[in-house]
Amino acid sequence: MKFFDEARIEVHAGHGGKGAVSFRREKYIPFGGPDGGDGGRGGSIIAIADRNINTLVDYRYTRVFTARNGEGGRGSDCNGKGADDITLRMPVGTLITDLNSGEVIADLTQHGQTVVLAKGGDGGQGNLNFKSSTNRAPKQSTPGYPGQERELQLELKVLADVGLLGMPNAGKSTFIAAVSNARPKIADYPFTTLHPNLGVVRVAPEKSFVIADIPGLIEGAAEGAGLGHQFLRHLQRTRLLLHIVDLAPFDDTVDPVLEARAIVQELHKYDPELARKPRWLVLNKIDMIAAEEREAKIQDFVTRFDWRGPVYPMSGLTREGTEHLCLAIWQDIERQKGLELAHEHPEEIEVDVRFQDRDIAKN
Repeated sequence: MKFFDEARIEVHAGHGGKGAVSFRREKYIPFGGPDGGDGGRGGSIIAIADRNINTLVDYRYTRVFTARNGEGGRGSDCNGKGADDITLRMPVGTLITDLNSGEVIADLTQHGQTVVLAKGGDGGQGNLNFKSSTNRAPKQSTPGYPGQERELQLELKVLADVGLLGMPNAGKSTFIAAVSNARPKIADYPFTTLHPNLGVVRVAPEKSFVIADIPGLIEGAAEGAGLGHQFLRHLQRTRLLLHIVDLAPFDDTVDPVLEARAIVQELHKYDPELARKPRWLVLNKIDMIAAEEREAKIQDFVTRFDWRGPVYPMSGLTREGTEHLCLAIWQDIERQKGLELAHEHPEEIEVDVRFQDRDIAKN
């Protein structure tokens, strides 16, 4: 199944049914009075988040969703039947925006979360509602109210704890395949990854996190070079970015420092807020460097790149250093979750986060 992370749809809720004008007609009852029923409610369009769906492909080709109108009221005090609602199942992580107003209608971040995209119109009132002591034979009713109509933009942002960032062929897919059960396509040519891949990394039976691999960036992505910026939205929900760098490129003319700087520049061009996310430097393919030369090459890269954050040398192919990296990632994610919980409920929970940096430094 193809991966689609954007779609535009139209939703048309049903109109309410018309109220009836009717009078009771029975033998020996000459003045039966009004008995016109109300119209039925029009059908609504409802979105529900479903964790069993991971793409917007269902909305790539079916773009218009129209609910039925409510039935009109009838005599004998009979109300019209309301129309059934239409339920649209969408992946968890879908952002729904009104195209005309730019208003964010919903951000589906939890399984089972529901939101009304277009509300069905209420039914009109029958003449029974207008009866009074001075108006015993009302002949007025109201029509049904129109349902809402909207043009919507659907944008899928995958939910992951960690996002992988780097040039094509930096080894992102090899890394996610080494530490999780994800099986992305891996080959010796650029842009092997054409859509995001998700993998669950388990560092212990009940200790895990979700990692997202997106297609590689190249210099000029902001102007549409390569695959452009179209997949960077999937990193906006992550807690941590891993900037993976190929420390041993096959082409001697390629400078890993220049490539790493190009990635950082593209990140700032796309979204400064995303560029401010916590980011670790992961130097990949150290198995291609002689053991006695590794330390000097790593230090040279860090110095020229002017990097002061965490650095993790590893090899996705041989899995050297990956266990230590995954454990450090899990610890940092737990620290962030603890800080968020403490911020939301400061009077209920006390979090000690001092162990975090110390443990990572020891490892």
